[in-house]
Amino acid sequence: MIKKVILSACLLISFVSFAQQGTASPYSFFGIGDVRFKGTLENRSMAGVAVEQDTIHLNLDNPASYASLIQTTFTVGGTYATSNLKTTSQSEKAQRSTFDYLALGIPMGKFGASFGLIPVSSVGYKIRDDNSATEGATSSQLDGKGGINKVYFGLSYKIMRGWNVGVDAQYNFGKITTTSIEAITGVQNGTAEVNTSELSGVGFSFGTMYQKKINKKTSVFSSLSYSFASNLNSDNTRVISVQGDSDPYVIPTETTKLKLPNKLSIGLGVGEARKWLVGANMTFQGDGQLANYYNSASNVRYESYSKYAIGGYYLPNYASFTSYMSRITYRAGLKYEKIGLIVNNESIKDVGMTLGAGVPIPGSFSNVNFGIEFGKRGTTAADLVQENYVNFSVSFSFNDKWFVKSKYQ
Repeated sequence: MIKKVILSACLLISFVSFAQQGTASPYSFFGIGDVRFKGTLENRSMAGVAVEQDTIHLNLDNPASYASLIQTTFTVGGTYATSNLKTTSQSEKAQRSTFDYLALGIPMGKFGASFGLIPVSSVGYKIRDDNSATEGATSSQLDGKGGINKVYFGLSYKIMRGWNVGVDAQYNFGKITTTSIEAITGVQNGTAEVNTSELSGVGFSFGTMYQKKINKKTSVFSSLSYSFASNLNSDNTRVISVQGDSDPYVIPTETTKLKLPNKLSIGLGVGEARKWLVGANMTFQGDGQLANYYNSASNVRYESYSKYAIGGYYLPNYASFTSYMSRITYRAGLKYEKIGLIVNNESIKDVGMTLGAGVPIPGSFSNVNFGIEFGKRGTTAADLVQENYVNFSVSFSFNDKWFVKSKYQ
């Protein structure tokens, strides 16, 4: 197990350098950026459905799940994201490689614990308005990068067979840097404004999961989790300079407070453990107070976030000795999201489909998971940008027994 953890940590290092450039969406200009975390790949491949009390995979969407683990579980995941951004008159392509999560879950009898590192949101955009061919016209360029990460620790308790409760504590931290450059055709030097925000704050969530057999093979699964509203402190710096001038002007700015909204997630499913599952999830989130001093705009406002998802998996025969293909888990799902942003009176929506497969590592409960997600975000109406995206993801889930007392001294 330790060797596998070291190997995965090395793989993680290759992702980390990209972690703060996890998006190429112009919509990441607003709020705290593009919300990245959609659950572990096992759940993400089912469009976010996470209702089963899985015994060998971590469920990072509900802290109540940790007490169901039967072995210590280490998981790490990453994504190669591609998108085609288009308006009514132009189109551009973009690619990103990102680190998605790193987490460890530890069973402790009726208790279970988990801790890890998760990128929460990303800012990554380049917007240009080129009027350099016209004398006296102004050309501009907006660049943004950075995002928010969190480290978390969670604890879960099995109240009775089939019923778990759990809590999570998170520390959110990150840095967002935006650059605005303006130049007038015919004027030698342009001006640049660089805004930097150092963000930090603490959050808490709790959850419960319940499952019950309705006949010899089939069970009903349910999940509920709630994240409390929390504050993010933003320590801000603004620097204005004339290109070619080595003496920039630093403008003192006050520390501002952003408010991350509360979030409620409810899930329900039916299936046969280690065989099949069909489920649905609904997530609702308040509109919060996410506009900072550098990204507020008169044509933008925030609304409540909502997501509806259906998905499931099929595992032909997890115990098959003769057919390796029968031990592969096949996953799929559909989602519809209102991302909580209104631009030019258009509510921005995200509609997508997910597919995935969990490939077992022979001789263990460990597995490698592959997923593909494709969909559409935004619209070309009202002078906006539509993103058609395809995301390819991979994760490693390693399972082993820790803290086992040796029989021989």
